[in-house]
Amino acid sequence: MITLAQDCLLFELAGGESIPFSADMISVDLMGETALWFDPDFVRHAAKAVFHYFQRELGRKTVTLAEFAEALEKVLKGFKPDAPEPVRPQPPSVAQSDLRRLASDSGHGCELFFFPRLRDELRQHLQQRPRMLRFHGLRGCVKQLVGAQRWTTRCQVLEDQIVAYLRECLSAEVTQKEFALVVE
Repeated sequence: MITLAQDCLLFELAGGESIPFSADMISVDLMGETALWFDPDFVRHAAKAVFHYFQRELGRKTVTLAEFAEALEKVLKGFKPDAPEPVRPQPPSVAQSDLRRLASDSGHGCELFFFPRLRDELRQHLQQRPRMLRFHGLRGCVKQLVGAQRWTTRCQVLEDQIVAYLRECLSAEVTQKEFALVVE
């Protein structure tokens, strides 16, 4: 495992990957009318301040891109309180996840790691508040976890367990009314 440099934070992107950045590596581009309100150097210094807030004040090693953007927005809004509220992007109507990738990440035949990883994936997608969440690649995932070339009774049992687990996790997590879960 590679150790993270002292002056870096891991930024988690929406796709699940993490990229290390130092305060000097952060670049912020303001667009539209907002770009006229602030000097680029001022925005760069504000971004560095937010970076150090997460790293030093909160003691964080990782931060999501959304968290960082929201904190920077609050800081900049503090210097321009009469600025209009930004237009928030609409949540995606369909979020997707590949069960085969989750099985691969969990290791061959390792159901013990697969189920917690599946729940984390579900929670991550639900934070975006999609109208539908689609998990695809169920049969391939099951065969990969079981280590089978052909569909067996054990495969069917595990498939039923995965679907039941997703339903159970979903019933504990979802509060929105119009939501659909598709597992295929």
